[in-house]
Amino acid sequence: MRLTPGSGAAGRRGSKNNRTRSGWGVRVLAALLPICPAALLACARIEPPPGGPPDAEPPRLIATRPDSFVRLTPFRGVAEFQFDEVVSEGGTPNRGEGTGGLERLVILSPSSRVPEVRWRRNRITVRPQEGWRPNRIYRVELLPGVSDLRTNQSEQGAVLTFSTGPARPQTTLEGQVMDWSTSRPVPRALVVASLLPDSLPYRGVADSSGRFSLGPLPQGDYIVNGVLDQNNDHRQDSREAFGTARVARGKSAVGELWAFVHDTTAPRIQTVTVDDSTKATVAFAQKLDPRQRLSARDVRLRLLPDSTPVAVASILPQPVDDSIHGRPTAAEDSTAEDSTAVDTSRAGRRIVPAARQQPADEAKPSRPPLNDRLVLRVPKPWAPGSRLALEIRGVKNVTGVAGNAVGVVAVPEKPKVDPRDSLKTGLDTLKRRQPGDSARPATPRRALPDSLKKKR
Repeated sequence: MRLTPGSGAAGRRGSKNNRTRSGWGVRVLAALLPICPAALLACARIEPPPGGPPDAEPPRLIATRPDSFVRLTPFRGVAEFQFDEVVSEGGTPNRGEGTGGLERLVILSPSSRVPEVRWRRNRITVRPQEGWRPNRIYRVELLPGVSDLRTNQSEQGAVLTFSTGPARPQTTLEGQVMDWSTSRPVPRALVVASLLPDSLPYRGVADSSGRFSLGPLPQGDYIVNGVLDQNNDHRQDSREAFGTARVARGKSAVGELWAFVHDTTAPRIQTVTVDDSTKATVAFAQKLDPRQRLSARDVRLRLLPDSTPVAVASILPQPVDDSIHGRPTAAEDSTAEDSTAVDTSRAGRRIVPAARQQPADEAKPSRPPLNDRLVLRVPKPWAPGSRLALEIRGVKNVTGVAGNAVGVVAVPEKPKVDPRDSLKTGLDTLKRRQPGDSARPATPRRALPDSLKKKR
C-alpha cells in the first residue's frame, strides 16, 4: 500500500498543528487591529514608483547631536550630523590623513590633528583622535559640499558647539582676509584663532568675499591668522602666506588680515635687465618692504674688470619710479600716443587721453601693493657691451629681514631705446614743419608725347 504525505496518523497530526498555528495568528491580528492599526499599516508604506522624475534636491540636514551649547561632563560619544537621505562617502576614503572626501568637509576645533570622520549612510559622525578632553569648548563645522548618491551637492554648512566643562562661550571674532600681493580679498581663506596662553587653535573658513565670523569662542586673548590655504587641507603650512593680528579679551573686531609669505632670509637678486640707455630693472626672489626707500648711497656700482666706480642717480621701487618718470599706466597704454594722436592742423598739438575714472564702489587698498622690483638709474648712458658689479646694501623683504644683495648688470652691444624717445623725435619733426607745407613731396609732371602736342 502506497503512503502519500499527510496520510495516516502522522499526517493527521501535522494538519492539526498547521490549523492550530494559523488560527492563533488570526486571533493575534484580530486583537492588534483595534489597538494599534498604525503598526499594521506601516508595512504598506507607499514608495515612489520606479522610473519617475529624478531627485534634483541636495541632502538636507535634519538633526545634530549633541545639542548646541549643551554641557557634557564627561562626553564619550560622537558628534553627529543627520540628513534626510543617504549621503555619498566622497571620492576618496577617509583614513585619518585629511585627504578623504568627508574629512575635507569637517573642521574640528580645538585640535591640530585630523579627526575621525565616519560615514553612516544618512549620518556623518566626528570624533577627535585623542578623544574629547575635559574643560574644553568644542566647535565642529561641517562645510558645504555634502552630496547624495545622485551627486546633488548641498550649499549649506552647519556648526555644532558644545562644552565639556566651561560655561557657554560668548566671543565672536570678525574680520576680512586680504592677499597683499594682489590687494584683493581671499575667498574661502582659512582662519586660525589661537587662544592664549595655551595656543588652542580654533579654525574656520571665510566666505567668498574673504570675510569671516568665527564663534562662539571662549573668552580670552587671541592671535588670529588669515591663511591662503593653497592645498585646501584646513591647516596652516609653513610656506603658505598669512596675515596676523592680536585681539584682546572682550574685543571682537579683528580688522583686515593682509596675507603674505613670511620669509626668514634676506632678499637676493634674481635678474638684472637693462631697459634703455640709463635704466635697469632689478628683480628679487622675494617681495620687498613697500615702505622702504633706498638712496643712491645704498648702491655700489663698479665697472668690470677694473672696478671703476659708476655714479648712480636713483634706486626706487618700480611703481614709484613709474609715477615719477611718467610711465603710462595700463589704461593709458590702450590710448598711447601714435601718429593718429597728433593733430597736424594745430601746429603739433597732441590729443591728451582722458584719465580713467575710478568706479565709485571700487575700494582703495589700505596698504601699498607689494613689489619685487627696483629700478636703477644712472646719470650717463651705459657703455655698450660693458659689465658692472652691483651691490645694494640694507634691502629689506616684506617680513623685515634685511641684507646686502649682489648682482651683475650686463649691458648689450646695442642698448634698447626708450619708445617714448622715438615718439618725442617724431613729434619734434612734425612741429618743425610749417602749416602750409604739404605732407608729401610734389610728384613731377610727365612730359606729353609729340603726337598729343601737335593735336593741341
